[in-house]
Amino acid sequence: MRAVGLFSGIGGFELGLSRSGISTTLLCENWGPAVTVLASKFDAEVVGDITTLQCLPAADVVTAGFPCTDLSQVGRKAGIDGNESGLVKHVFRLVEATSPKWLVLENVPNMLTLHGGAPMRAVTDWLQDHRWNWAYRVVDSRYFGVRQRRRRVLLVASKTEDPRTVLFSDDAGSSDLPRSHHAYGFYWTEGNRGLGWGEGVTPTLKGGSKLGIASPPAVWRPGEQPGAAIVRPSINAGERLQGFRAGWTSAVSKEGIRWKLVGNAVTVPVAAWIGRRLVNPAQPAEVQRRALVQGERWPVAASWFDGRHEAWNLSERPLRLKHALTLSGVLDQHGSVPLSFSATAGFTKRLEASTLRRRDDFVQALHEHMNFHTLN
Repeated sequence: MRAVGLFSGIGGFELGLSRSGISTTLLCENWGPAVTVLASKFDAEVVGDITTLQCLPAADVVTAGFPCTDLSQVGRKAGIDGNESGLVKHVFRLVEATSPKWLVLENVPNMLTLHGGAPMRAVTDWLQDHRWNWAYRVVDSRYFGVRQRRRRVLLVASKTEDPRTVLFSDDAGSSDLPRSHHAYGFYWTEGNRGLGWGEGVTPTLKGGSKLGIASPPAVWRPGEQPGAAIVRPSINAGERLQGFRAGWTSAVSKEGIRWKLVGNAVTVPVAAWIGRRLVNPAQPAEVQRRALVQGERWPVAASWFDGRHEAWNLSERPLRLKHALTLSGVLDQHGSVPLSFSATAGFTKRLEASTLRRRDDFVQALHEHMNFHTLN
């Protein structure tokens, strides 16, 4: 099978699909640092601005992790017609002209609720109007063997095939029983609205600023000595948290830019799962489903096939994969640095002034970390 990648970023979709033998023949990416990474990792031609791309080569699969800037909770929230997220219309223009067997889209779950779910409605209305069957599902990267909580909407569409045989064939159900953890991820940039608290995982890696101002999450490691208990992952660890090999973005020199590249990427093992099912579709899982009523809130999973809208009672965990490393193990193997005094102090001040629930021993560890900086 052959694929074309639109909004390719650093190649998360393409790398994942390659693990099922799907080769990418064309990459489309407009941001210079991402193009640098793609050129260093793939043999396929890389083209730039999607708005000037006239046509696509023949392909079985077209992927597009189109910009979430206007759809995310921390973005501009302009919606699907925003200057960046609205570029999805060029995906539609290109695939309608070439009609690949499969179209795969990826974006943030906020598209299901923003403006009453209007972004998802716009996407699915276009697909139906042009006779594409579609199915979407929210999945979480932490269930694919990486130590990052990252919920994303995956949508698969086809004019000739049943997309439910790709997205709905696997369902591992609810998560495992609660267990103790040796590391907890959190957003040091927050503290007054939420912590992004993650037990054994980091919160979602963010893209950050195009100016190269990095904002990776932090990790609390109980039991470590002051100075080593409150840390932020190295960029190599960040790459591993997205399923890339450490050093994947090393062709780019500025660390802040590398963090943005990684934060914007598609998680590789999620793409690999999609690739396996594109090559080998299977019957949808036997779960409850019901008619999807027009105007109701978008569910976690839904489809339109054979003229029927249905909501599916699927979990965000398609597979039951074991993690190769704990979060602490990722940091031990790939590196971390102490969170700076100013970052720790600012976060602690916001946290203590808020009404958010927090562990007393975590707050104590923050103060011990600041004392460490003061004494050293």
